[in-house]
Amino acid sequence: MSALAFHTATTIGVSLDGFIARPDGDIEWLTGYGEEVGNTGYEEFMAGIDTLAMGRNTYEKVLTFGFWPYEGKRVAVLSTTLNTEDERISVYRSLDELLAGLTAAGAKGVYVDGGRMVQTFLREGLLDELTVTTAPVLIGTGIPLFGELGGRDVRLTLRSARALGAGFTQATYTPA
Repeated sequence: MSALAFHTATTIGVSLDGFIARPDGDIEWLTGYGEEVGNTGYEEFMAGIDTLAMGRNTYEKVLTFGFWPYEGKRVAVLSTTLNTEDERISVYRSLDELLAGLTAAGAKGVYVDGGRMVQTFLREGLLDELTVTTAPVLIGTGIPLFGELGGRDVRLTLRSARALGAGFTQATYTPA
């Protein structure tokens, strides 16, 4: 577990070739399966979350959903460029500022969402749990889930793996 005062976890969908979205941010290749996938455990996961930490790109993607999926949760956005009057979120300009803000707010369970945020938390040794749901589709190009990790390997311990509907798989890891 990280040395933070709160638990950090992510659950994220990815194509079999490792992308979380197409280059333009489209995720229809993932969401188009609908109910065929079955229970992914998302509701149970979210029940243990009081705060979301995401980057600007993920926040802007959420705004396209047509509804706010995080009612009753604190939402922290890490961005050096975002300027908004959105009272549903708090904007932080640096990782240190974000971590201090989450600690000051009394966060207990933090959902780290978005490719760059997951990469940052992994690189800094700040992610306690990683759940990857893999869609049985190759999209060829897009926004990768994983990227530069600061020149070091991040070893993971497999905690569970299962098959879902429609050919999806889900694996949960603990970073070593």
